[in-house]
Amino acid sequence: MVETTGGGPQDGAAEVLDRPLPDGVRRKVVQIVADGFGGLTVAELPAQLRQYARFTPTRRAKFAGNAMAAALETDPLFRQRIGEKLREAEPELTGALDSGSPPPAADPLDVAAAAYVLRPPGWVKLVTAAGEEAQRADAERADEETRAELERLRAELDRARDHTRAETERLRAELDAAKKETDSLHRKLRSALADVKRGEAALRKLRGEMEAVRAEGQTQVSAAESETRRLKARLGETEAALEAARRAAREGRSVEDMRVRLLLDTVLDATQGLRRELALPPVSVRPAETVDAVEPGRMTPKGIAARALSEDDPAVLDQLLALPQAHLVVDGYNVTKTGYPQMPLEKQRLRLLGQLAQLAAQTGAEVTCVFDGAELVAPVLLAPPRGVRVLFSKPGVTADELIRQLVRAEPPGRPVIVASTDREVADGVARAGARPVASAVLLKRLS
Repeated sequence: MVETTGGGPQDGAAEVLDRPLPDGVRRKVVQIVADGFGGLTVAELPAQLRQYARFTPTRRAKFAGNAMAAALETDPLFRQRIGEKLREAEPELTGALDSGSPPPAADPLDVAAAAYVLRPPGWVKLVTAAGEEAQRADAERADEETRAELERLRAELDRARDHTRAETERLRAELDAAKKETDSLHRKLRSALADVKRGEAALRKLRGEMEAVRAEGQTQVSAAESETRRLKARLGETEAALEAARRAAREGRSVEDMRVRLLLDTVLDATQGLRRELALPPVSVRPAETVDAVEPGRMTPKGIAARALSEDDPAVLDQLLALPQAHLVVDGYNVTKTGYPQMPLEKQRLRLLGQLAQLAAQTGAEVTCVFDGAELVAPVLLAPPRGVRVLFSKPGVTADELIRQLVRAEPPGRPVIVASTDREVADGVARAGARPVASAVLLKRLS
């Protein structure tokens, strides 16, 4: 084993590197330490490196590189132990370094890294030479890369010139085509302007002709009005002459009327003689009196019952719904807001429709409930109850207008009852032949 510390003047440990360790040499040194690290026990390791004892060489070089380089520089014993591991791994290289003649074919970085670890005499020159060689190689590589980049840029420049030349030719061709198209458009524009001028001249001519026709029409209208007045005058004269002719005809028919009257008197006298011969009793009952009806001034039992009820009595509604083919039309929101306005609109509708379904089942009358569509914020998903027709007014149409349309759609004579407190609705349906009933009456009947 070759000692690297405690020698004489030729000992390389006395030499000092006066510049930073080149990057390539430093990477090699860290790799040597990482490889030799695993052959040492934990006790042989510096205290700051013991935490990396279980790392693999790759992870050790990655995460403990700085710490290993610092320990190698400051701890001679650790450097000696790493040197021993290096001698075991690279006997030829280390033997050549000990003899002072490194192999010419060896990588300068490997030689410099081994010299840095072993510290033989002249190791600083080896490290410096390796750094200079690495810089020279880097410079040559950078020069090669620069020349390659220059060639690439020249090729790109040539391609750009060719592309620019082709693009210039294309743009020149497009410019020529645009000039030709512009010339064509100019010609078309001049032709269109000429057509416009001719059209304006024709329009002025047509306006003159229109004015002449309008003046002629006014003249003809004046003449027609004069002729109408003349014909009206002649019509009046003709009607007067016709009336005079009718009077003359009536006077001429007086003889014929006398003869007809004489014949009629004869027939009447013969009829009276026949009545005396047959001795028929006087007639006290007329055929019209056999028809069951109510005479003026008399009341039927139903009329008497109706007369005894007030307008607010729900029995009035029952009597109206008992009429044949009765149709009840309900102003929905007017009824619900009269009876239970504090409830939400949806619950108002459901409550009213449920009650109307019971009323329709009890009376057998046709029931239609109308709601104002303007109250809705979204379409209503509603299954109408059995026996009740549910309608919403369209946008722009109120429920009152829809009710009046329903009343007008019914045939004259059919009993139609409208439940609403709105005075305008009541008056309108009454004029159309329907019977208005207050919402309170319907609410009393439903409750």
